[in-house]
Amino acid sequence: MALYGNASLTGNERFFNEDDIIVSKTDLKGKITYVNRTFLEVAGMVEKDAIGHPHNIIRHPEMPRCVFKLLWDTISGGDEIFAYVNNRAVCGDNYWVFAHVTPSKNAGGNIVGYHSNRRVPNRKVVTDTIVPLYNELFQLEKSHSSPKEGIAASYAAVESLLKEKKMGFNEFMFSLGV
Repeated sequence: MALYGNASLTGNERFFNEDDIIVSKTDLKGKITYVNRTFLEVAGMVEKDAIGHPHNIIRHPEMPRCVFKLLWDTISGGDEIFAYVNNRAVCGDNYWVFAHVTPSKNAGGNIVGYHSNRRVPNRKVVTDTIVPLYNELFQLEKSHSSPKEGIAASYAAVESLLKEKKMGFNEFMFSLGV
């Protein structure tokens, strides 16, 4: 499993069909409990190397961590979130997705895990808006002496952007075009 976390970035981008949806489910701690065929194909994995492992094995190292903090804060609070995410395949290639992550609840209404559907993102939005924004947030995170301070600073930058735009994160994502 160490291979995934240490895969060098290739600079190559992977793509998937507009009709395909990447699906995964996790437990409360973010360990994968289910993945579909598209997840495995795009990530370059086999099921046994995905199930039971942390979902962050596909995290691209240049994704701003504040986006994941926002994601976890939102879904653990019982709400859904939509976000553009850059992931890393096993071989070090990257792939962009437009993710919809929701809490999964049992009959009693308690959160028992999380479900994520990812679609092909709007390429123009990724190129023109998300890449520059995420690069800025990532650089802000790297400019601090500790990861915790970096995440706090980039999270504050996102909150400031949303306040300026007078909208929530999901509303901002959809305002860009999907």
